[in-house]
Amino acid sequence: MSENPSYKERKVITIGVVSELTGLSERQIRYYEERKLVFPERTERGNRKYSFADVEQLIDIADQREEGVQTYEIRQEMLKRERKREEKKRQRQLFKGEINARFGIQKR
Repeated sequence: MSENPSYKERKVITIGVVSELTGLSERQIRYYEERKLVFPERTERGNRKYSFADVEQLIDIADQREEGVQTYEIRQEMLKRERKREEKKRQRQLFKGEINARFGIQKR
């Protein structure tokens, strides 16, 4: 995530509002956090703060759970997607390095 996250990535929504938006109970939301499916930030007082992206993730999790997918399987799929994103990022960096080397472009 960049230093200035987009509105979708900013953690500003309380668990109560997330519960209303998703239809999930606060207990379900905390359970999905325990299962490492969503990662809220904590305020100084320990209150959870979620982003719009977290809300979308929770809705997706709820849909998958309704279809009978286990939380372990959801987590494994999330990890697989993250590994693919990281690999693409590495490939882009290598490609940029090759272009810079080929054309003599140097970072300043």
